[in-house]
Amino acid sequence: MEIYTSDETCPQTPASTKANNQVAHTTSRVSPWLSPLLYLLGRHLLLPLFFGQIEITGQENIPLTGPVIFAPTHRSRWDSLLLPYATGRCVTGRDLRFMVTINECQGLQGWLVKNMGGFPVDPQRPAIATLRHAVELLQQGEILVIYPEGNIYRDGKLHPLKPGIARLSLSAESSHPGLDVKILPISISYSQPYPTWGTGVKIAIGKALNVKKYTVGKMKQNAENITSDLALVLQQLSHQELEISSHSLTEISKS
Repeated sequence: MEIYTSDETCPQTPASTKANNQVAHTTSRVSPWLSPLLYLLGRHLLLPLFFGQIEITGQENIPLTGPVIFAPTHRSRWDSLLLPYATGRCVTGRDLRFMVTINECQGLQGWLVKNMGGFPVDPQRPAIATLRHAVELLQQGEILVIYPEGNIYRDGKLHPLKPGIARLSLSAESSHPGLDVKILPISISYSQPYPTWGTGVKIAIGKALNVKKYTVGKMKQNAENITSDLALVLQQLSHQELEISSHSLTEISKS
């Protein structure tokens, strides 16, 4: 395990310059002035001052090029600030594009989200245009962040994953054979359920799942396999047992 220490400077533009130029013509964008400013303030001021020790492992697993879906656990609203800190432009030279719920895109927060490359989705009735935009971002080689559990859970347990990541990644891969979409499992945990000043943070980054390995056979079964494998890796990263395993151990102890 390594204790993460930040570099003094961050690249002013991400590695995938061509991709970002293309994204400017779609429905979300990364502000060329706001993004570097917020990265700088968050990295060197807000996060180091608010949190205690921030431990990050597995940064070597982050793909430096190509389309990637980050699939982190969701334990706090701080997650969306800590992810760029651990994996963003200061580490990889790349910006993160967040798919967030529509209620998080209101007012000042919504303005910030949209100017940092985020875009809203209605989890109950996702619009075709939103899903198409997400696929376009992957086709352009971007990093897309989707919380697979859907909501924030503070009980420290991995909750059932939504099938959206699997379906989206398969859709992008099938539309562009050889696109080579990756899904990166990330576990974020805090020393207390509601982070306050001095809270410790642990971020564990697993090895990426290669979506093209799941493209043989029927789409529905492939999506289920991706979701199952992703859940298993996230569970391992979180150092937690699957509920079914815990149940089995309980039954064994009683026998």
